[in-house]
Amino acid sequence: MGIINFTTFVVTSFLFILSPGIDTIFILNKSITQGKKWGLYSTLGITTGVLIHTIFAAFGLSLILAQSATAFNIVKYLGAAYLVYLGITKLFGREGIIKKESQPQTLSVKKTYVSAVFTNTLNPKVAIFFLAFFPQFIQPAYLHNALPFIALGITYGFIGLLWFTVLTLFAGAFSNKLQSTPSIILWLNKCSGAVFILMGAKVALTKR
Repeated sequence: MGIINFTTFVVTSFLFILSPGIDTIFILNKSITQGKKWGLYSTLGITTGVLIHTIFAAFGLSLILAQSATAFNIVKYLGAAYLVYLGITKLFGREGIIKKESQPQTLSVKKTYVSAVFTNTLNPKVAIFFLAFFPQFIQPAYLHNALPFIALGITYGFIGLLWFTVLTLFAGAFSNKLQSTPSIILWLNKCSGAVFILMGAKVALTKR
């Protein structure tokens, strides 16, 4: 379907998902303060948001890139700049994980799911990341086709679903460890940051 370097895509996607962000904080918060059931529904909601972003990327960006070389270059350089910015932020940031709540909220699992969907869908960073990330693993001749975008999006969503499910199941047991060992989070951020800076440089040098 015009997809290239699929193994690299899987590894990089997992690294990005693994690094702490809004989705991770949201799921950990629900899992630790309200239970695994709420964590699993949060995971399903986040995955739904990923699929929504995938559809936007597939049927919006693919058409624009296919019709305009100028648009391709604009997206390429904006994407490269964003990846470098993301890498620098993670490399030098000191982002924490979560502060445990003393009194859990009593939201229904349905409301938790809807809240998770909106948390991911309305996050502009996710949309920008998809627009910058996916085209780097699609042959230029296939950029007008929605199928490779959808295939990559489903793969990304599946990886996230697996990781966040595991995270939810073990959140209770490891919550104290995660909160008392910020060095683990900092190490993950620095590793992912270096990868994204290198990827941004590679994107900037890519020819149509």
